[in-house]
Amino acid sequence: MFEVVFLGTSASAPSVHRGLSANVILHKEYRFLIDCGEGTQRQILQSGLGFKRLNKILLTHGHLDHILGLGGLASTFSRWEAIDKMEIYGGPRTLERVKDLLLKVVLRAEKLPLKLDFITLKPGLIFEDKTFQLSAFPVSHRGADCFGFLFQEKSRRPFLNDKAEALGVPIGPERRRIVAGESITLPDGRVIQPDDVLGPEIPGAKLVFICDAGRTDNLVDVAQNADALVIEATYLDVDAKMAHNFGHITATQAAKLAIEANVSRLYLTHLSRRYREQDVLNEARAIFPNTIVARDFDRIKVVKEKR
Repeated sequence: MFEVVFLGTSASAPSVHRGLSANVILHKEYRFLIDCGEGTQRQILQSGLGFKRLNKILLTHGHLDHILGLGGLASTFSRWEAIDKMEIYGGPRTLERVKDLLLKVVLRAEKLPLKLDFITLKPGLIFEDKTFQLSAFPVSHRGADCFGFLFQEKSRRPFLNDKAEALGVPIGPERRRIVAGESITLPDGRVIQPDDVLGPEIPGAKLVFICDAGRTDNLVDVAQNADALVIEATYLDVDAKMAHNFGHITATQAAKLAIEANVSRLYLTHLSRRYREQDVLNEARAIFPNTIVARDFDRIKVVKEKR
């Protein structure tokens, strides 16, 4: 299960009710901040999340409405003994801009008050543990430095306690070894295979997170069968030409992507102040009914959907 906390859902500039792009993804002990628009640290505090363990920052691209909050966040972290490192992931041009912001403007010192790790993104695996994988994939926006992120739980086979009891498998390390895929030998000489006490494989939850995007045809494969797809809806279809010119998509395009990729739920973000929220929602739901327009401080849980 993944949890998404939307901290900023406005496009380009903040509005009265929407801050600039920022989102937190939670999974077990991990916390990932996706983008860090101006005012993000206040949104973090207002959301109740706090700063603890929030040191992995994934940047979709280097436009200012997605990175300016890093200055304030780094300044705050540099004064907190509990936060001693920031891992910042982004494309080469994005990181170049972020380094200028942090090293030349905010943290101008020979000895930095906190450790900064700048990690260049490339398509493919970024991070994994025993339960999930995090990958980056290219997105077409403005420039060649834009990415989306795929959070994928690993498949698992449930332990069938009734079968284990019937076979006499003791509680303890033997069961852990079976779950890990090993066979065990019981005191009476019987060999128990994982297939004897493990059920059919259950796929994990899939979350695809995309912010700014100028086209969707190259996103169908990565979004295929996602339990949740988060993507921008900066424009309505009446302004499709303008959307194309500025490297964005419409609510209609987002909804059509959800249909083509067979996703379970569509969450729209990065909304322009020129439109009413209800109009964005109506346009998308006319094509893909299971659409939600995200608001600041919304929290959603992403679990494997039954289809």
